[in-house]
Amino acid sequence: MRLSKAARQHRIAQILEQEPVASQQQLVELLAASGVEATQATVSRDLEELGALKVRSARGEAVYAVPELPHERAVPSDHLRRVLGDWVVELASSGNLVVVRTPPGSAHVVASALDRTPLPQILGTVAGDDTLVVIAVEGVGGAEVARQLGELAGL
Repeated sequence: MRLSKAARQHRIAQILEQEPVASQQQLVELLAASGVEATQATVSRDLEELGALKVRSARGEAVYAVPELPHERAVPSDHLRRVLGDWVVELASSGNLVVVRTPPGSAHVVASALDRTPLPQILGTVAGDDTLVVIAVEGVGGAEVARQLGELAGL
């Protein structure tokens, strides 16, 4: 089936959230498996318009990721668990801050997932290349948030 551009791009973003996609051809095949027709050239344009980047996963493979999706879409907790498990390599805390280390070029993926998940103990995040800072709410503290994130990440 042919989808509108917006619907196709939404489906691409969903696929990139659900599983590692290493190539445009793989994405074309995954779209086809879900009944969506698209050429490699169309997928290439869609990835560009979505702002998708190739990032290195914790396993060392280069995969596509969309750094920011609409904030009104909440990330399910199982997706957050997968993102943290795949991308977080180290956690440290100080005061109401948590420092999260990721593979190079991947901090924005974790920050985006945290920003889109309704976790009342987190005010927000600031991401760099391979490090992000998570700001905990007053009274909770960074150590507690680091413990919770570490549990979700399987660290």
